[in-house]
Amino acid sequence: MTQPTDIRRAPEHLHTALSLATAGVPPLPLRAGKVPFGNCRTCANNACGGRPNMKTPGPCHCPAPCHAWAAATTDTTVLNSPAWARAWREAAAVAYHPGGAGLTVVDLDNAEAIAWARTALPSTCIVPTTRGEHWIYQGVMPSANAVRPGVDIKSLMGYARWRGWGSGAMAALPGAVRALALTDPSPARRAPQTLSAPLGGQGGQCRHRSPVFLDRGIAMAEQHITGAREAVHATVYRTFLAVLFTHGRCGCLTDTHVARLFTAAQAKGESPRHCTDAWTNALTTLGL
Repeated sequence: MTQPTDIRRAPEHLHTALSLATAGVPPLPLRAGKVPFGNCRTCANNACGGRPNMKTPGPCHCPAPCHAWAAATTDTTVLNSPAWARAWREAAAVAYHPGGAGLTVVDLDNAEAIAWARTALPSTCIVPTTRGEHWIYQGVMPSANAVRPGVDIKSLMGYARWRGWGSGAMAALPGAVRALALTDPSPARRAPQTLSAPLGGQGGQCRHRSPVFLDRGIAMAEQHITGAREAVHATVYRTFLAVLFTHGRCGCLTDTHVARLFTAAQAKGESPRHCTDAWTNALTTLGL
């Protein structure tokens, strides 16, 4: 991330927040303990309609910094308003909504988590924290806690404490990070066991880049499944989910592509029925 030029003088936390807003990063104040300010009386118990269910960042309709991550905003008039003044005076720190800035933060909480990231993830912008590091990628995904020991993901509908601009060139959000937040649904949530054949897309050209991008993605997915040494079923599901997350809505997947994935999964011991279950569950999870 690139630090913006200085703006007019303001109290420390408000000054930081205004700087972030100028750079397109939506901030919010935190109380002691790294927690957001509580809802105002108007919004207590979500009486205003349940703003935490918002899918995009922005201030509540009330004038106070309500509803945790949803209070984050790049509107400097709101941040500098009298209604927010008390929160900035009492704030212990500044946080931001990564998803609102088009970012994902991989929060590495200890040395073991950092060592894992250095071998498993592409290098990117890194921000030191009290106990570990924040690895920041360009791209968004659902936030998720405890995706592996010492690792949290903070992006959409989440917030991260602001600790500076970091160092290093920011990389695109890799599939390896997306896959961390994907887990196979429990048996009770699985789709009915009625399908017996692969489910293909509607055909067409991949809108993301080119057909080469799709072919490379399918090849990487096959390699990921083939290389699984344990938890094969979970690996298959997560790989299916990653492929559908990227290509499932643009109509470029064909039965041939899906058959390649199924063949790789069956070579690792998955039955055709298990492949169909995993594919159907992935479709359901993504609402496809």
